[in-house]
Amino acid sequence: MNAEEVVREYYDALRAGDPLVEFFAAGDVVKVGISERLVGSQRVAEGLREQTETTSDWIVESRDLHVTERESVAWFADTVRMAWTTDEGERHDFETRWSGTLECGDDGWQFVGMHVSTPREI
Repeated sequence: MNAEEVVREYYDALRAGDPLVEFFAAGDVVKVGISERLVGSQRVAEGLREQTETTSDWIVESRDLHVTERESVAWFADTVRMAWTTDEGERHDFETRWSGTLECGDDGWQFVGMHVSTPREI
């Protein structure tokens, strides 16, 4: 499986409410979301588990995915509409920008860095 396929599978897993931890490498990884900054594989795993347990009805619409792959490293950028519902019934819907880095190791391509943000209107 190549790096682009892994990014697309991550989107599919997010939509389906499947576990996301396996997509991230162990060790020094970073995941920045709209309202969080998680450093280290343990914090990333905890954050992803909590997200999966407390949200549902995900929409993840990739609009401009670009992936570049070089030997054992790859990077990506995308524009993504994402929406979800919290356990409290609150619906969130954002136009977001995604970027990240993947590394290919013994477990195949995995994220070592991911950044998701919303554009700020000026």
